Amino acid sequence: MPMPSSLPLTGLLRSASPPSSSALYLLRRAMSSAAAASDPIAPSNTRVGWIGTGVMGRSMCGHLIGAGFAVTVFNRTVSKAQPLLDMGARLADSPRSLAALSDVVFSIVGYPSDVRSVLLDPSSGALASLRPGGVLVDMTTSDPSLAEEISAAASAKGCHAVDAPVSGGDRGARNAALAIFAGGDPATVRRLEPLFSVMGKVNYMGGPGKGQFAKLGNQITIASTMVGLVEGMVYAYKAGLDVGMFVSAISTGAAGSKSLDLYGNRILQRDFEAGFYVNHFVKDLGICLKECERMGLALPGLALAQQLYLSLKAHGEGNLGTQALILALERLNNVKLENAGSSNV
Repeated sequence: MPMPSSLPLTGLLRSASPPSSSALYLLRRAMSSAAAASDPIAPSNTRVGWIGTGVMGRSMCGHLIGAGFAVTVFNRTVSKAQPLLDMGARLADSPRSLAALSDVVFSIVGYPSDVRSVLLDPSSGALASLRPGGVLVDMTTSDPSLAEEISAAASAKGCHAVDAPVSGGDRGARNAALAIFAGGDPATVRRLEPLFSVMGKVNYMGGPGKGQFAKLGNQITIASTMVGLVEGMVYAYKAGLDVGMFVSAISTGAAGSKSLDLYGNRILQRDFEAGFYVNHFVKDLGICLKECERMGLALPGLALAQQLYLSLKAHGEGNLGTQALILALERLNNVKLENAGSSNV
């Protein structure tokens, strides 16, 4: 309806009912949140929440505490969060209570179902209590479609979401040298740089879900690289080479890789402690295969690697690190790379 010409604008404003106290509170809160969201992130003005304090998360969160950020943590097994509590972190009893105390909430948990639970559960999830302008950052390797769903749910509440899975293993997490694949609004990703920079190097990959797609491509590359590494080591063993010398020699040539640097000596030392769990890698490769099926894409190297890693899980070795792939190749060939520095024809 057109505005009556006989009634000035000031008259219209005077005739309107005054806003209720609750409406004023919501307006002030929204204005405050919008102003806060535009401020550069710094320890003095940004409260951080961290969900998931396992092999990777504990080190990553520790870097944020070390950089001076006030951090609240949640983990289902409280004892795994104790080192962070000793550093000064505060403990929350649920993701929801954590988010109420946080401006930016990070999560790095096991499976997509865990991501959905800790972020989107209407009664206990982080989004339920995150203030307008707050940010969810999921660093779990998860389904791209779930990342898109989280982004949409956050936007509906006046919040933001970024999918930012990482690569680099436990060593990269400890050394703050992770590759971070970020998907979401580019301005939000740029604003998070002061947080990302204490954990590694952030790489902007595109809109919501693109960080997850990039991480899945990373896992496809690693899977075939790991197969090549352990096959090469078994071959060298059967050929009678000193496998330690072989690994050292190829590391400086075209066969050199991050996987060889991280895992070659661990394999020789029979050190299968998890920097990244077989169980979680099987999950990642399963997501990759599902995405390939959706795309109509055939990647036989990926399928082979997934089957070999599944065989480890079938042998009860799912809680070992991904370098335990050597065990599958040893079983296939009835060999064991013990005393691999000697002649083993």
